[in-house]
Amino acid sequence: MRLLDSLLKTILSILLVLVLGLAPARGGEPAWKVGTARTKITPQEPLWMAGYGGRDRPSEGTLHDLWVKALALDTADGGQAVIVTTDLLGFPKGLADRICAELGKRCRLDRSRIMLTSSHTHCGPVLQAGLTDIYPMEKFPEQPARIEAYSAELVQKVVDTAAKALSATEPGTLWCGEGKTEFAVNRRNNAEGQVEEIRKRGEALRGPVEHSVPVLAARAPDGAPRAVVFGYACHNTTLSFYQWCGDYSGFAQLDLQERHPGMLAMFYMGCGSDQNPLPRRTVELCQKYGSMLAGAVDEVLAKSLRPIAPRIRTAFEVLDLPFGEQPTREELEEMAKKSGYTARWAKRLLDELDAGRAWAKSYPYPVQVWKLGEEQLWIVLGGEVVVDYAIRFKSQFGPRTWVTGYANDVMSYIPSHRVWEEGRYEAGAFSVYGLPAERWCEDIEERIAACAERLAARVK
Repeated sequence: MRLLDSLLKTILSILLVLVLGLAPARGGEPAWKVGTARTKITPQEPLWMAGYGGRDRPSEGTLHDLWVKALALDTADGGQAVIVTTDLLGFPKGLADRICAELGKRCRLDRSRIMLTSSHTHCGPVLQAGLTDIYPMEKFPEQPARIEAYSAELVQKVVDTAAKALSATEPGTLWCGEGKTEFAVNRRNNAEGQVEEIRKRGEALRGPVEHSVPVLAARAPDGAPRAVVFGYACHNTTLSFYQWCGDYSGFAQLDLQERHPGMLAMFYMGCGSDQNPLPRRTVELCQKYGSMLAGAVDEVLAKSLRPIAPRIRTAFEVLDLPFGEQPTREELEEMAKKSGYTARWAKRLLDELDAGRAWAKSYPYPVQVWKLGEEQLWIVLGGEVVVDYAIRFKSQFGPRTWVTGYANDVMSYIPSHRVWEEGRYEAGAFSVYGLPAERWCEDIEERIAACAERLAARVK
């Protein structure tokens, strides 16, 4: 009888590893611990909406709520980390620094172990020190104070949500996989009004794309879903109206949570700054793209997951990224004579020159790399990153490599060398983001790639 019991326990242990992905740890418990939390961040009063410079008034209601969500990961050897996703355009540096500093004090968490991501929805709120030159708020003098108050409240909500997830970890399993959906279109190479006709003719759309859907799934020991974190490289710009919503990624998260009651769905933006959901501008299309994305995630959850061994390694570096050309006084004076956000940017920079303030010659650019288990590499970049980076890193490190953009600090567009040479909007958009430059240094791609390579070597 004892022999039979021993044999059954051995078989059960093998099944746990093969079927549920549980590696035996101290005390016989699963080696992963996972915790989740979420907090509503929908503004409670009319607030200016982020993303589009053409908006001329504050918000006018809610299509669906905005959220900050957190997934905490913990291993038996004390390797703790937290992934934060938000229905926001992106964290400005000042707010991201405050969040990470507070989490470091409160949870004793190293900066490399905090991943702050955003969905880049253009139907979320403006944040303090975020693209302020582009918003014509002159007729709404109450807005700056409201934005400052909301931003302070947001910082506390993000910290509290992450801390709650970190303090509530329970035994579980971790899995990864990749799906695919194809509504993202390279907006630099395809005229928006021609996309539907090109598809009807059965012709291929032009330009590089990355249609992969990375999936990270957390489960309870019995296999029940706890959370799914997924990404996609496509601007979250289906809608451009005046109601709060997460755009296509918001609908995808709602869809997944309806399909899997009790599971927290979390979205992050990939390297999609030169990609758009096309066609767009209707709620019906937004729901359609959300359903397509949720379906791609669901397919992975159903049959394509790989178990992740209980191991986390993280690395983080602030890269000194030089600017290229900077505007001259003469150029700024000409721009200041015009209207719109470019004129506001020029006037502000002229004021800085008149005050004797020296412009920065570079930017502290965040690069982060995680290694989950023995194989899953995750490269996390700041700014609005073009798709070439995802393609490059997948070629270099393997097709299962995940590449996140819009994380930790969103300070401008981040062009590849190809886009830097071609120019146009995605080469920098400095007058949008307010930085004192006309473009980045010519070798921006190589500098960022070299930094990612250094960090990847550290997490092996």
